[in-house]
Amino acid sequence: MCCTEGSLRKRDSQRAPEAVLCLQLWQRTVPLDTLKALGTCFPSGPELRGAGIAAAMERASERRTASALFAGFRALGLFSNDIPHVVRFSALKRRFYVTTCVGKSFHTYDVQKLSLVAVSNSVPQDICCMAADGRLVFAAYGNVFSAFARNKEIVHTFKGHKAEIHLLQPFGDHIISVDTDSILIIWHIYSEEEYLQLTFDKSVFKISAILHPSTYLNKILLGSEQGSLQLWNVKSNKLLYTFPGWKVGVTALQQAPAVDVVAVGLMSGQVIIHNIKFNETLMKFRQDWGPITSISFRTDGHPVMAAGSPCGHIGLWDLEDKKLINQMRNAHSTAIAGLTFLHREPLLVTNGADNALRIWIFDGPTGEGRLLRFRMGHSAPLTNIRYYGQNGQQILSASQDGTLQSFSTVHEKFNKSLGHGLINKKRVKRKGLQNTMSVRLPPITKFAAEEARESDWDGIIACHQGKLSCSTWNYQKSTIGAYFLKPKELKKDDITATAVDITSCGNFAVIGLSSGTVDVYNMQSGIHRGSFGKDQAHKGSVRGVAVDGLNQLTVTAGSEGLLKFWNFKNKILIHSVSLNSSPNIMLLHRDSGILGLALDDFSISVLDIETRKIVREFSGHQGQINDMAFSPDGRWLISAAMDCSIRTWDLPSGCLIDCFLLDSAPLNVSMSPTGDFLATSHVDHLGIYLWSNISLYSVVSLRPLPADYVPSIVMLPGTCQTQDVEVSEETVEPSDEMIEYDSPEQLNEQLVTLSLLPESRWKNLLNLDVIKKKNKPKEPPKVPKSAPFFIPTIPGLVPRYAAPEQNNDPQQSKVVNLGVLAQKSDFCLKLEEGLVNNKYDTALNLLKESGPSGIETELRSLSPDCGGSIEVMQSFLKMIGMMLDRKRDFELAQAYLALFLKLHLKMLPSEPVLLEEITNLSSQVEENWTHLQSLFNQSMCILNYLKSALL
Repeated sequence: MCCTEGSLRKRDSQRAPEAVLCLQLWQRTVPLDTLKALGTCFPSGPELRGAGIAAAMERASERRTASALFAGFRALGLFSNDIPHVVRFSALKRRFYVTTCVGKSFHTYDVQKLSLVAVSNSVPQDICCMAADGRLVFAAYGNVFSAFARNKEIVHTFKGHKAEIHLLQPFGDHIISVDTDSILIIWHIYSEEEYLQLTFDKSVFKISAILHPSTYLNKILLGSEQGSLQLWNVKSNKLLYTFPGWKVGVTALQQAPAVDVVAVGLMSGQVIIHNIKFNETLMKFRQDWGPITSISFRTDGHPVMAAGSPCGHIGLWDLEDKKLINQMRNAHSTAIAGLTFLHREPLLVTNGADNALRIWIFDGPTGEGRLLRFRMGHSAPLTNIRYYGQNGQQILSASQDGTLQSFSTVHEKFNKSLGHGLINKKRVKRKGLQNTMSVRLPPITKFAAEEARESDWDGIIACHQGKLSCSTWNYQKSTIGAYFLKPKELKKDDITATAVDITSCGNFAVIGLSSGTVDVYNMQSGIHRGSFGKDQAHKGSVRGVAVDGLNQLTVTAGSEGLLKFWNFKNKILIHSVSLNSSPNIMLLHRDSGILGLALDDFSISVLDIETRKIVREFSGHQGQINDMAFSPDGRWLISAAMDCSIRTWDLPSGCLIDCFLLDSAPLNVSMSPTGDFLATSHVDHLGIYLWSNISLYSVVSLRPLPADYVPSIVMLPGTCQTQDVEVSEETVEPSDEMIEYDSPEQLNEQLVTLSLLPESRWKNLLNLDVIKKKNKPKEPPKVPKSAPFFIPTIPGLVPRYAAPEQNNDPQQSKVVNLGVLAQKSDFCLKLEEGLVNNKYDTALNLLKESGPSGIETELRSLSPDCGGSIEVMQSFLKMIGMMLDRKRDFELAQAYLALFLKLHLKMLPSEPVLLEEITNLSSQVEENWTHLQSLFNQSMCILNYLKSALL
C-alpha cells in the first residue's frame, strides 16, 4: 500500500531516522514540472545537434563564393532608357501595349492605364535595340538577339553576327538584323536559319536606319551615315535603286500615312518628306535642336507629324500648311529616344533616357499635347535613400535631378513623386512660370523623415547641395513644405547645411552646419528653438547629428574628431569623446541606443550612448565608407564603401559575417524596418536595388569570415525577380556546411544532458493512479443486438468454407501452469546481471522503451512481495546512481527515483543494504540539484536585471 506525500509529512516526526532519510530523499528529487522547464535551459538531443552543427561550421575551412545573407531580388524605379520603345496592338484584347527597355530586361505596359503587364526574363547583357511584330518581341544584346513570347519567355535565339547589333526589323515570317559592321542578315523566325546575308562597306554605306515601305513586297529601304539611301529586294537579293540623299547622315526613317511616301530624319535637324516611287522631295522641315531622333505621324485625321530631338523637345508640324504648329518643350529632360502616335487615336507615346515613359493626348483647340499618363523614375543618379514608415513598403529617394520620390516595394501604382524643390513656390504659382529651372533648389544631399505627425504637419527635413536653408516636405500632400529652416543672423555667406535629423515624435528638427553650429527648429511652426553650445557646437564642420528615442540626448560629430553628447532640453554639454580620426557618417539605432560612426581612416566605431564608450571597432574597408544601416534588431551593422563592397558586421560577436563585391560602388544602403529587404543605390545607376534577407527563409551560417577572405563579385538584380538557377550535381563541390553532423549523446561530461523521450513517458509517473481513476469507464461495454456473423472461407477462385480446427492431442490440459506466471521480466534479469558486471545500459534502454504503465509495473515488481528481491532493488538504485554520475538522462533518473520511493518507501528503512544505497543517492541528488539551483538563480537574477534596469 502506497502512502501519499501529505500523510508522510504528518507522521514525519514519529518515524525513525532511517525513515526520515528516505522521506527527505523523496522530497529532494527534482519536481517534474521543474524538469520540464529544465529542458529549455539545458540542451537535449535537438539542441545538442544544433550546437554541434554550429561548432562544425566554425571549424569549416571552405570559403563562400557569394553573399550568405543577401540575394538579389529586383530593381525599383526603372522605367526606360535610351532604347526606343516598341508599340504593339493585341487583336485579341483590342488594346495597345508599349514595351520599354530597362537594362537586361524589358517592361510591357498597357497603354490604357499605363499599368505594368509583364516583365521579361533577363538576358546576359544590356539590351541594345528592340523590335516587335504581332506575336513576338525581339531584343538584341551584344551580337545575339532573341525572340520573346508572351512578353516574358525566350523562345528563339539567333546567333551569327560578329559585331554588336543595332537595328532590328520584323519582315513577315522573317526578321532582319543589322550590326555595327553594316552586315545585314535575314533570318527565318521559327527555324532560326539564316536566309540571306548582305555585306556593306562601312566607309561607303554604313547602315544607320532601316524601313519596310508599306505595300512594297519583299523590299526594304536602308539609310546610311553617309546620307545615301538604298532600296533592296531581299527575295531576289538585288539593289533596286540608290537615292543620292542630301549629303547628311540619315538618323530616322518612318513610313508616312500616304503610300510611297517616307519621312527621312537627318543629322542636320531636317525632316525630308520624300516620294520613293518617283524620287521626289515633297516638303522639308528643319528643327534647330540637333539631329532628328525619331519621327511619327498622326493617323486620326489630322495631318500632323512629330519629330524628336536630342534636347528633349518635340516639334509638331502641319503637313498641309507645311509649318510648325506647336512645340512640346522639355517633354523629356534628355534626348527623345522614341515617339509613336497610336493608330487612329490622338495619343502620343514617348520615352527617353531620363527614365520616363509618357503618354500625351492632343485634345486642345490649337493642337498642343498635354500629359495624360506617365511612369517616371529618377533621371540622374541617386544621392540618398531611406525606408519610410514601419511597414517597410515605401522607400524615399533623393537624386541629383533635384526630385524627391517615393517607391513602393509592393506595386508600382503606389509610387509617387514629391516633385522638385522650389525656392519660392508661391511666386511660381502667382506668375505661372512654365520654365522653373531657374527657381529650382539644388539636389538634396541628406534628408531625415518621421511619420509620427505626417497628417498634422511636414515630416521630412532635407538639406541641399551648397545651400544654407533646409527644406521641409509633406509626404501625405506629396509636395514641398511651407518652411525653409535657417538661422537668421550669419556672418559668412559660404555656410551650408551638412547634417539633419528629426526627432521620433516628429516635433523638432536638428540641423548641423559647416560652421560647427547645431540648431533646433520646431517642425510645426518653423521657429528656431535654440542652439547647442555658446557660439558653436564644434570647431569644425558638423558631420552628423542624432537624437535618441526619448528626446533626452543629442549626439553630434564634428570634423575636428570630437563626438559630443548634449542634453536636448537645456542644450548643455554632458560628455565629449575624442575619436581616432574625423567622422564621416554617424548613424543611431534608437531602440538599442547603439551609435555607429564611419571614420575617415575607413574604420567603423560603435558606441553605447548610455555608457558613452566605444564597444566595438571594425576595420577592413579599403575605400571611403559611403553609408551604413542597422538591422531592425540592432544585431547587424551593414556598411557600404567605395571599394565596391558591402560588409555585414555582427555586433554581439564583433566579427565580420558577410561580405560581397559589386560591379558598381554602392552609395547608400537602407535596411527595411521588417528586416526582409536591404535597399541599395549605386554610382551612375538610376534605380534602387532590393536584396532579400536569406536568413528569414533559410538556414544561414553566420560564422566569422577569415582575415584573408576574398569576396566575389555579385551582379546587381534586374527588374525581374531573380529566378533559381538549376545546378547539376556534378558541378556542386562538397563543403563542410553540406555534410550532416551527427551530434554525440553528450557534449561534455560536466554538462547535464536530457533524454530525447517525450514528456508523456516520464512527467506523469507519480499521477498514474489519478489518471487511471479518471479514465475508468462508467459502465461496461454493451454487446450489439444483432452482431453480423461471418463464416470463414478458404481463399481461391471458388469460394469454400473452412473446416474448424480439431485438437488431436487428448493429453493437453486446460489448466494453466502457474510456473509461467512466476517468470521474471527481462528488466529484472538485466538488473541481476548489472550486480555482477556493473553495466546497466541494457536495463535502462528497456525502461526507455516502456510506457508509463509498463514502467510502474516493472518498478512495482521489484519488491519481494511481487516476485522481486532485495538484490534487484539494490541493483535498481545502483542504476540510478550511475545515471546521476554520468549526468545523462537527468530527467529520467529523477522521475524513476521518485516513483521508486513512492512505491517502496515503507520497506526501505528496514533493509540496511537499501538504506546504504539511499544514503549515497541522497548526497548525489543534493549535490546535483544545489549546482543547478545556483545556475538557475544566477540566470534569473540577470534576466530580472535586464527587464527592470534602465539600459
